[in-house]
Amino acid sequence: MRPLGGWLMGEYADRRGRKAALLLSVLLMCAGSLLIALTPGYATIGVAAPVLLVVARLAQGLSVGGEYGTSATYLSEMADRRHRGFYSSFQYVTLIAGQLLALLVQLGLRQVLTEPQMYAWGWRVPFVVGAAAAVTALYLRRSMAETEAFAQQETAPAPAVKRESKLAVLLRYPGPVLTVVGMTLGGTIAFYTFTNYAQKFLVNTSGFSKDEATLISFGALAVTIGLQPLMGALSDRVGRRPVLLFFGVGATLFTVPLLTLLSRTHDAWTAFGLLLIGLVIVSGYTAINAIVKAELFPTEIRALGVGLPYALTVAIFGGSAEYVALQAKDMGVESWYYWYVTGCAALSLLVYLRMSDTKQTSRLDDEPS
Repeated sequence: MRPLGGWLMGEYADRRGRKAALLLSVLLMCAGSLLIALTPGYATIGVAAPVLLVVARLAQGLSVGGEYGTSATYLSEMADRRHRGFYSSFQYVTLIAGQLLALLVQLGLRQVLTEPQMYAWGWRVPFVVGAAAAVTALYLRRSMAETEAFAQQETAPAPAVKRESKLAVLLRYPGPVLTVVGMTLGGTIAFYTFTNYAQKFLVNTSGFSKDEATLISFGALAVTIGLQPLMGALSDRVGRRPVLLFFGVGATLFTVPLLTLLSRTHDAWTAFGLLLIGLVIVSGYTAINAIVKAELFPTEIRALGVGLPYALTVAIFGGSAEYVALQAKDMGVESWYYWYVTGCAALSLLVYLRMSDTKQTSRLDDEPS
């Protein structure tokens, strides 16, 4: 559903406005979370229970797929020219903050509930918390102003292409679309490896307990939050390309050594340090990928251009990363996954080497900010 969300919500954001799309995406997420939290079990309503669960997850997939491109576009268009990297980096600040909130809820529930209670009803609590967070976001977004770039486009004389499908217009920009796919490929797999999959890796491979793995991940992610605006600000000074090259070279050279050492350590502090090194490298991508993608497209298709190719790449490669890793482990060749991540990072590195620095060629420069 993420690619579908990137397409539909991107079209909506480019036609109706960034604010309208951001309100719709958070409404979908709130509805999906509430539906999961409140749906009775199979014993109560039969097959309707899994049907409702799937519907809720589809709504959440649409929301997440549309959220990225729209929020990246909004942050990029609202920032002034000198600080675009800094401000757009806060997209991943809040994304990682959401992961930290989830880990805090997980740790709290494991302290106060027994295993049977968790399976009986405790698993619903995080979805209630998520719905409450979505309501808070909805309240904040209602007071947001529309970006001046979109507002100016709406008041400008309507060009002939305005009647075209936004997707048809996007197809006239194959270079930027392929650039988004290429730069996202290595970044999304590395990010999912050192965040979502890291907890399972620490338990299944390194041998830590679930609570230890959660605390290690929490500590590393907490430090990583502070790295995002620093990397974003750095890109405002030295350019986007050097920061992307830092990630590309680092992920290509150090993924295998880091994961190999992490698999063999039984010391929590060592595991924390290794995981943090991986996340520092990944920050070269996460902190500035939003602004780089936004700088590739004109206003009329920016949300769609950022969101759709990104969502497709994340769904295919990021979404499957954990399954590929677990399958390799089941086959007894877990190290193959390390090389898989490395290969994807190397492909992205080739894109970074060939692309121009979008700070110098930004399509945002001719628009008000």
